[in-house]
Amino acid sequence: MFNMRTLRALLAGDRYADRVVPPTGFTAQLTLFVSGAMAFLAVFALALSLASGRLADRWGDELARTATIRIVAPEDQRAIQTTAALEVLSTTPGVAEARALTDEEQQALLAPWFGQDLPLDTLPVPRLIEIEATGEGFDATGLRLRLAAEVPGAVLDDHGRWRAPLVSAAQRLRLLGWTVALLIIGAVAAMVTLAANAALAANAQVIAVLRLVGATDSYIANAFVRRFTLRALAGSAVGVGLGVLTVWLMPSGSEAPGFLTGLGFQGAGWLVPLLLPVICGCVALLATAYAASRALRTLT
Repeated sequence: MFNMRTLRALLAGDRYADRVVPPTGFTAQLTLFVSGAMAFLAVFALALSLASGRLADRWGDELARTATIRIVAPEDQRAIQTTAALEVLSTTPGVAEARALTDEEQQALLAPWFGQDLPLDTLPVPRLIEIEATGEGFDATGLRLRLAAEVPGAVLDDHGRWRAPLVSAAQRLRLLGWTVALLIIGAVAAMVTLAANAALAANAQVIAVLRLVGATDSYIANAFVRRFTLRALAGSAVGVGLGVLTVWLMPSGSEAPGFLTGLGFQGAGWLVPLLLPVICGCVALLATAYAASRALRTLT
């Protein structure tokens, strides 16, 4: 039922064929509202997916470029082993910078758990060394072996056990966003199919009269395809516009830290939602053509 003639009829239009489908009514309002609402939700699904992808990349890069060494040694040997660990790091390929955290910095790290007045000098708190790697990174296994031989109290943490779960979670969120977007498009297809079936059934007598005067099934189907496609296209365009505006008005990640404040589009990502009206229109075209083909065979 759907061919190049259908596409040309959709683009060119036919004022006589357009009269076959009522311009108003329940199906018209339903198609406009549902396509707009689904497109609005799809914008947020895409924003979630793209933001999750950026988050996974950022977490992976940041954690991959940093590492920590804990100097677990008696207090009288802690300074000596800290100096020895820094000397090892200074000759380790792939280490861009290494420095021991001061007492004030370590106290600030522990403050959320133990409060601001934590007496570090009376507690066996290990000395922390912060490592920043180059772009190529360093050999963690080789560094552990050197530290075990030269600094027995040093424990290397390359953040691998933290990085993998975080990146995996962000990637699953990205997959979830794309899955939700696909489900929304499927819901649009189902809704348009039901609305087209309802309109075809309601106009069964009109279709019978058109056949009596010589109208072909393709002519009748094209009228329904054009009307429902344009309704879905218009509704989804409005929904995408409102969705993009809402995402644009959300706080940016630079104003307040956190995942939700970074939910949005960046750069060329703002062009992705503009594809939704076209996709919804194509889905509505195919769904209506399928529904019209089946319904017209039933009404024979």
